[in-house]
Amino acid sequence: MGLFTACFEDNDDNLTSSSSIKDFIWKAMNKVYLYKADVDDLADERFETSQEYQDYLNAFYSPEILFESLIHDRENVDRFSVITSDYFALEQQLSGVSKSHGAEFNFYYTPGSNASVFGIVRLVLPNSSASLSNLTRGHVFNKINGQDLTNSNIGSFLNNDSFTLNLAVYNDNGTESTDDDSLSDTNTSITLTKTVYTENPVYYHSVIEQNNEKIGYLMYNGFVNEFDNELNQVFGIFKSANVDHLVLDLRYNSGGSIRTATALGSMITGNFNNQIFTTLKYNETLSDNNYNFNFTNELSDGTSINSLNLDQLYVLTSNRSASASEMIINSLDAYIDVIQIGDNTVGKSQASQIIYDSPNFNRNNANPAHTYALLPLIAITVNKNNTEVPPSGIAPDHEFVEKAANYGTIGDTEEPLLKKALDLIQGSNKTSEPIQTPPPLLNSNVSKTLETLMFVDF
Repeated sequence: MGLFTACFEDNDDNLTSSSSIKDFIWKAMNKVYLYKADVDDLADERFETSQEYQDYLNAFYSPEILFESLIHDRENVDRFSVITSDYFALEQQLSGVSKSHGAEFNFYYTPGSNASVFGIVRLVLPNSSASLSNLTRGHVFNKINGQDLTNSNIGSFLNNDSFTLNLAVYNDNGTESTDDDSLSDTNTSITLTKTVYTENPVYYHSVIEQNNEKIGYLMYNGFVNEFDNELNQVFGIFKSANVDHLVLDLRYNSGGSIRTATALGSMITGNFNNQIFTTLKYNETLSDNNYNFNFTNELSDGTSINSLNLDQLYVLTSNRSASASEMIINSLDAYIDVIQIGDNTVGKSQASQIIYDSPNFNRNNANPAHTYALLPLIAITVNKNNTEVPPSGIAPDHEFVEKAANYGTIGDTEEPLLKKALDLIQGSNKTSEPIQTPPPLLNSNVSKTLETLMFVDF
């Protein structure tokens, strides 16, 4: 889609390499940045002469510092725009390829403390260092490399290519209250090593039969269009099984491709072909280019979509469900009954797109002199009723937070969050709720550049 063209002209063709990159950054942000109107330095009339513009660029020590100066309210509004000096690595991450040890963790304060921290393995990826080391979901650890964990030192451990988890045992002392919970050390340790890993976001699926009803269950951990066919094949299994209900587990899904989210929405429904799934609303300069993603009956490669024609969906969420995950809920809620179970979501409805240093900011004809690219917020997504995801996130219909003492096994009908959905499907709302423990202090993905990303991929 040829959406972007440069809008600031100057006559200096002899810019230095660094100035050339800064020139690209300013022109790109001036054109596409969602919050352009809120940044005085991005105003079209900001510079009267080319020399004034050049002096402005030269005042910044690096491209990164210039970029950061153009971000609107980094702490509260735009926590997500990024710049990279290596767009090849960025492209790989967007396609699911990165260095990984294959484990994801949640971290909590140790019972009775507001300083020491312990971790729980929330997910282990197949054929990874973690799975080959026999690490499993629910494993608890209170030290890394033999050192006690605190809120301030976790990142320094997780950023290493290799580290050792010192396992512990979580004791709930047989009560629902967390006041008497405790941790005890063990002599077991597991070493994890990061390698280049391609993650398939289609993590687990099954067909569950209860009381003569068939329930499709899918844990889906990222909207990655390279795996759209695998996703569609799972829905082919659900369709062949004639499932009556679907439980979509997005508790660890922080976003990804809008195109893939649109395809997933079409797989769930199938009754709204060519109707609006979501609309991208750009900044004031580009408002004439607002774009609709419509429900579809085929993938981008022409493969027919396996649609379930459901008018009801159960979605599992956590406080890490974000972006495209929230868009699925928001967009489908305008058409069908969406029942959300779990925790409040992040609250991110802004979309990003890779912006390259080329005449139209697309990948073709990118400047060969450098590999800088931007991934700024460029649009707000809204559903067919012009409703966006609230900045405070989407509140669940049934609040249910994973409890440190009982994570359960993904896909097992007794896993607490899935069990809650199954009970609701069977018409029972009498399941005892766990004591509402605080959500995780943080998770192992918080340092990821692309955490909570939702990106445009026309």
